[in-house]
Amino acid sequence: MPVIRADKARCEGYGNCVIAAPEFLDVDDEGVVVVIQEHVPDSALGRADNAARSCPVSALRVDR
Repeated sequence: MPVIRADKARCEGYGNCVIAAPEFLDVDDEGVVVVIQEHVPDSALGRADNAARSCPVSALRVDR
């Protein structure tokens, strides 16, 4: 099953990823991405990929 990975050191808190896939990602009080569900079912793979691509600092990836 694909997995969402976040590079918290790279995250700048834009939040584009949360808009694209709120069931998998959130932003904490410090403005850093939090993966709330790392395993991505095939039915949601498109949303997870969109979330990773939407990050302007490339802090996210989906590992297959």
